[in-house]
Amino acid sequence: MGIKGLTTVLGDHSPLSLKDNDIKNYFGRKVAIDASMSIYQFLIAVRSNGEQLANEAGETTSHLMGLFYRTIRMIENGIKPVYVFDGKPPTLKSGELAKRSEKRAEAEKNLTEAQEKGDTEQIEKFSRRTVKVTREHNDECKRLLRLMGVPYVEAPCEAEAQCAALAKAGKVYAAGTEDMDTLTFGSPIVLRHLTFSEARKMPISEIHLEKALEGLELTQDQFIDLCILLGCDYCESIKGIGPKSAVQLIKKHGSIEEVIKHLDKKYAVPEDWPFEEARRLFKEPEVADPEEVELKWSDPDEEGLVEFMVKEKGFNEERIRNAVKKIAKSKVGGTQGRLDSFFKVLPKTDQQKEVAAKKRKAEQEKAAAAKKAKTNAGKGKPRK
Repeated sequence: MGIKGLTTVLGDHSPLSLKDNDIKNYFGRKVAIDASMSIYQFLIAVRSNGEQLANEAGETTSHLMGLFYRTIRMIENGIKPVYVFDGKPPTLKSGELAKRSEKRAEAEKNLTEAQEKGDTEQIEKFSRRTVKVTREHNDECKRLLRLMGVPYVEAPCEAEAQCAALAKAGKVYAAGTEDMDTLTFGSPIVLRHLTFSEARKMPISEIHLEKALEGLELTQDQFIDLCILLGCDYCESIKGIGPKSAVQLIKKHGSIEEVIKHLDKKYAVPEDWPFEEARRLFKEPEVADPEEVELKWSDPDEEGLVEFMVKEKGFNEERIRNAVKKIAKSKVGGTQGRLDSFFKVLPKTDQQKEVAAKKRKAEQEKAAAAKKAKTNAGKGKPRK
């Protein structure tokens, strides 16, 4: 789920933290990708006639096709991906997982009814809602990545937290995921839509945490509390408090404890609300030490890929071999590093920081004024 409404909040309060980019602009960048989120996307999106792809034995192959070709797309654009797999979920997440399980059970019931009626549209709708990433899916994807020469990391807990840790440590440029709580875990940069199909023609959405905090005028601790108020995977939110109110309350009172003290009686704080535990999970997540994580990209094993993807999973041999050639060609052409990697970035002086802050504030005020003018212009249009 991530953080409810956070993208909208950033668009309203910190537009400069968001920018669209072309995938080719990430040439030479290392990116930590949330594997489970990507595999889930592939299982939903990679389909034929509304159903997941499967081989002659009836085994699902959507996740393998998605992972194989979309990883190659990144490699062809000079990106060095590293996939991060979920470990054991934190205890606090059990409530959210139970809700998801209930929704899948309800979807399975509706799917059965739709199949009995022969309602094609409803069958496709509810079949997507029954999707779940299994251990087998993960194991097959790990095997595929090994054969492709792409590294992966097995996180002890949440993949988003591990991606954020790798980005904070400078082991990778950014975290690639659709879950906005990766920002809450402290990733300096988050890239969305990175593993989407090229056919969707969606630009990469790049989100900068530092600019988000500046636009919101919050510290990282206050930002974490805001995300908890907005709604996260680890505890309920306060019913009736939407994004606008959540921002106002945190900016005014500075912390959830102070918000609760001054909260209007019409809002009921959940009983035994574990917001402090949720806050601790975001601030001190269980992750593998980034300094001990070795990221190594190697040459693809062409014959191993043919054995697995063609002989075991039923993919077309010519296509697999041609794809392997693309990986090899990209590795040869991608040896040149980014220009900015040759220069050491020195820390800014206080004066430089002040000048930069004033410049950002002016840019934010200009962006806000433009947005307001556009809104007012829209309101003035006559109705047809």
